[in-house]
Amino acid sequence: MADLTYVGFHAVFVAPPLLVLASVTASTRDETRSVVRAIPTVAILVLALAYTTPWDNYLIHRGVWWYGDGTVAGRIWLAPLEEYLFVLLQPIVTALWLGLISKAFREPRGTVAMTVRDRIGGVVAALSVGALGVAMLTHAATFYMGAILSWAAPVLALQWAVGWRQLLARWRLLVVGVAAPALYFAVADRIAIEYGIWTIAGEYTTGLTIGGLPIEEGLFFLVTTLFVVQGLVLYPWVIDRWRA
Repeated sequence: MADLTYVGFHAVFVAPPLLVLASVTASTRDETRSVVRAIPTVAILVLALAYTTPWDNYLIHRGVWWYGDGTVAGRIWLAPLEEYLFVLLQPIVTALWLGLISKAFREPRGTVAMTVRDRIGGVVAALSVGALGVAMLTHAATFYMGAILSWAAPVLALQWAVGWRQLLARWRLLVVGVAAPALYFAVADRIAIEYGIWTIAGEYTTGLTIGGLPIEEGLFFLVTTLFVVQGLVLYPWVIDRWRA
């Protein structure tokens, strides 16, 4: 099996969809929509890097995963440089994909309102996810899954409190917007594991796999893609409500 580094992973699996989606987006020449989409995307990139960095480095320190010899170009703290780049590029690919497909899905008719009770319900639902995650942290075999769920809960709480009803009203866009990037990066991750770019510790995972991919890795890509798509779907709705 030929060697594949983390830089090579970006070249093979990240750069091509990024360039294709960016080219198709540019060909639409919808400059106004592009600028409007760029504002929340930049905000998401900043937040993603700030929120993911300590979590990512802690799990590397804990030994939840590690990288093959000679597969990374360098490190900042414990995480490879390529890891930080991926944290930035994954949301961009997702945002470009969502921008391209969004025209195919109609906006919900009428005004979607959120009551105080709705907002509390959104927070409670997300905190339930977090509570499950914290409980999983107490057992080695579910530690990685628990780390993902407990890490995801604060972001989900904020997004669901802001507008889970709007997200529900646009569920078709949400499903298609999340499914394609999450599945693509999960498959790419499976190949990276096969090539030994990184290894997921059996000690901290359930041992359950789908097509050889640990379910925890699939959950990670599902959650991170959901963050991006929900944020981008909510952004124009929130702005419209403020203006109104």
